[in-house]
Formats: sequence, C-alpha cells, structure tokens
Amino acid sequence: MKKTSQKFLVFLTVLALICSITSNISVSKAAVSTDIYGDLNSDGSVDGLDFAAFKIYLLDNDRGFPGDDRFKYADLNGDGVVDVLDYALLKSYLLGIINKFPVESISNVKIPWDWAGIVGTGQSLSVGAEGNPPVTTQQPFNNLKLSLEKVMVPPFEPNNSLFKMIPLVEPVREYGYYYGGAYPGNIFGETPHSAMANQITSLVRNASGKDYVSVHTAVGETGQGIDALSKGAPETTYSGRAYAATLFEVKAIKRLAQQAGKNYGVGAVIMTHGERDAGNTNYENQLRTLWADYNQDIKAITGQTQNIPMFIVQQNSCGSAGTATSTLVQWKAGLDYPGDMVCVGPNYQRQYAADGVHLTANGYQQLGEQYAKVYYERVVLGHDWQPLQPTGVERNGNVITVRFHVPVGPLVWDTSLPEPNQSTLTEWKNGKGFEVYTQSKRITIQSVEITGDSVKITCDQDVPSTEVKVGYAFTAGTNRTGGTCRWGLLRDSDPFVGYNSGKPLPNFCVAFEMAIP
Repeated sequence: MKKTSQKFLVFLTVLALICSITSNISVSKAAVSTDIYGDLNSDGSVDGLDFAAFKIYLLDNDRGFPGDDRFKYADLNGDGVVDVLDYALLKSYLLGIINKFPVESISNVKIPWDWAGIVGTGQSLSVGAEGNPPVTTQQPFNNLKLSLEKVMVPPFEPNNSLFKMIPLVEPVREYGYYYGGAYPGNIFGETPHSAMANQITSLVRNASGKDYVSVHTAVGETGQGIDALSKGAPETTYSGRAYAATLFEVKAIKRLAQQAGKNYGVGAVIMTHGERDAGNTNYENQLRTLWADYNQDIKAITGQTQNIPMFIVQQNSCGSAGTATSTLVQWKAGLDYPGDMVCVGPNYQRQYAADGVHLTANGYQQLGEQYAKVYYERVVLGHDWQPLQPTGVERNGNVITVRFHVPVGPLVWDTSLPEPNQSTLTEWKNGKGFEVYTQSKRITIQSVEITGDSVKITCDQDVPSTEVKVGYAFTAGTNRTGGTCRWGLLRDSDPFVGYNSGKPLPNFCVAFEMAIP
C-alpha cells in the first residue's frame, strides 16, 4: 500500500508539472522531433511524462500533446484514432507487460497495393507435374486468380468482358478444357501458388491485423528451357507463350482491379526451373535478362515504381549424373544481383514423386510456403533475407573449414533425411552431403563437425595445395526413397511452420561448389 501511495503521489506531481508546462509554455519549433511511438513530448524517451501527457489529452482533447505533431505517435494500436485503448497500451508498456506497441508491427508491414500480383514461371515443377490430387483446395482468405471463363486463349485480349477474379485454389486452372502444354493448358497439378498466398496472408495478419491479398499468375511450361520462357520466344502449341501470357494476365487483372476500385502491382516473380538448362553455361545471363524484361514491361502496365524481385529455388534432380550448372547459378545469381534475385534455397529436402524429379502435391505445397516465407521477409518487411549459404572456406592440413550465413541459428544436422552417398560416391559417405575433390579424383571424408556457424571437414589425408574444391549436395548419387539424387543434412533452426502443411520449414543449405584457396 505504501508503494502504491508513493507512485500515486509521483503521478500527481508529474501531472501537475505537465499541466503547468502545457498551459504556460509553447513548445519551441526547434524542439527535437523523434520517431518513437509513445514519446508524446519529443524528448526521445517513453516514460511517466508521456503517460501524464496522455492523461491530460484524454481529459481535454483541445490541449493536444507537448511535442509537435505527436498524434501519430499516440495512436499505439494503429486504428487511426487516439483514445483510451492507446492509453491502456502505454500503461502496459511502462509497467513492462508489453515491450512494443501493436502499431510498430503494422508500420513495418509494407502493403503498397490492394492486390499484390505474383507471377510464377518455370517448367514442369512450376505447374504441378505429378502433384495430384491437389491438396490446397480451399481459400481461407481473400487471395485471387484470373478466371478465363472458358474463353479460348490465345488470342490474348485482356479486355474481354467475360474474365473475372475468383478465389485462388488448386488447381489454378481446370484440367482438360484447354489443350495441354503452353498457357492456358499448362497446369498439371498442385502448384506452389495457393499455399504461398495463404502463407503470406497468415504472416501479415498475425503481425499486423491487416489483410494481404495476392493475385497469382501461373505461366510455366513443362519441359521447356529458359529460351521458351523469355521475351520474344517463338510460340507453338506447347511452348513460347509464358512471357506473353504474363503480360496478358497483368493487363487483364489491372483492368479488373480498377473496376473493383482496387490498385494492383506485382510484388515478385517466382522461378521454379533449371532442369532443362542443367548444362547451360549462359543460364545466369538469361535469368538476368528475363528479370530485366519483366521489370520493364510489367511496371509499364501497372504504373508501379517498385522493382520486382525474382525468387529462385534450386533444382537438385537434373542431370542424373555429375553436377549441374543451373543449380550453381540459381544460388550465385542471388549473390551477383542482390535484391533483384533471391535464392530461396534448395528443393532436395522435399517430398518427391516416384520419378525423383517432380514433387508430390505436399512437396509443392511446402515449396509455396518457403517462397512465402522469403517473400514476406523481402517484399513485405523489406529485410535482406538470404539463404543458408557458405561465406568462406579455408584449410589447414587435412581439415577444411566452411563458414556459413545462418538465417536462424544454430546450425544442426537434420535427422529426418537419410545419410547421402551411402551406396555410391562412398568416399563421401561420412560427409552428410559435403564433397571434396580435385578434377581427377574424390577425396575421402573422415568426419564432419558443426562448430558455431562453421562446418569442419576432416579428410583422410592432407588436402592438395591447388585445384581442390568443396561441394555440398552438388554431385548426383543414388536417389533416396521419396527423394532425388542430390541432398545433404545441414540446416538451420528456423521454427517456422507452414500454414497449410502444418510442417516445420527450416532452411536447408543451398547446394554449392567453392574452390579452396
């Protein structure tokens, strides 16, 4: 009781002081301005003085706050008004019950459009090959897709009055009506899109209480290389429509958004591709050109100023022997063009169909959730998200140490997947996915050990002084059951759980190859 009385006396003293200040002194225009929520007198801190000022404001709204233009920083729940709810939040903050205000989460969330477009391109994994029956068949939020309403396309006429927006569910388009191959008959099963959309919305709503509506366009073409996906590709029944179909849908959705009183822009392109281009040494240049063309042409339609990043998942299944140029490029593009291209990680940890190349419906669903996780970090929050990837390598005798960027520590070995390289490439059977080699031979790995953000690889002999490389999940071996021919066990400890799948989605290490200096 004594402490309570003392606190009450302090409060009355502070209140009297604030009353005196606010009634007799006009705050100088030169007073320091801050961007701190709850700091109502612009002194750079949130304390009892601000609490007293808030009490005075509630008693007399005309009095205002001691600091200049502090109403924004008094709206602590982000509902657009300053009232007793905000006062209660300030009290909870000062008592240590909360450590930040709800508006701070809302302020970090970027929602520049009512409808955020996401374009999916690539080859068969982008359109759900082997992903049947679909599993993401309900739309729990307000995410959308364009319905062609059985209009024959092409010709690409975005102003057709029959087109409309409908809830986004799988399959993205019905099977069988359109001739299979190129858009619009390109959908074969569960795509990553619906799970991606639902995951983004769930993350935004949980963080801010606001809605996030994404509108998805799926234009991938099964079996096609990047040439067929690029601007100016020659069109056939089976290929060459992906780029033109993208611009067609963007124009149609833009028109329908305007009719609905909504604004629309494109937030990202997701690229699920690379198998056909496994040996393409020009693949990175072609990815960059595709990104640049999309940015120029889509922005001209939507009128947006925001750049459109390309999110890329590594392919880990092709070729069936040796290594794949495209897999390495899909990682390195994110390093060479930071912000424009982002590698979201590998695909090897997911559930594969019997062919060891395509995913199951559940695998595609989890891929969509991974795309969403990265989209939320990079596009919605504006964070510089990067995958679990190597940052450097050194050697000392027979020990190689690889350092990593770890999204969510600590580094761990996954226990849900089997050990790789047990029946072939057995020099690396103790490597948990790591590989050491020269141009002419494989070097036997004795053991691997995680130490902080690094992995120490102990070889059975001193590592040669030149022309040695370390790889990870890079060389094709024997397919694992329910998987593919390349994988590893290194992952982080991200506790993220997919909205639709309900499965943990830690970040597995990218497949890579690095020269050892």
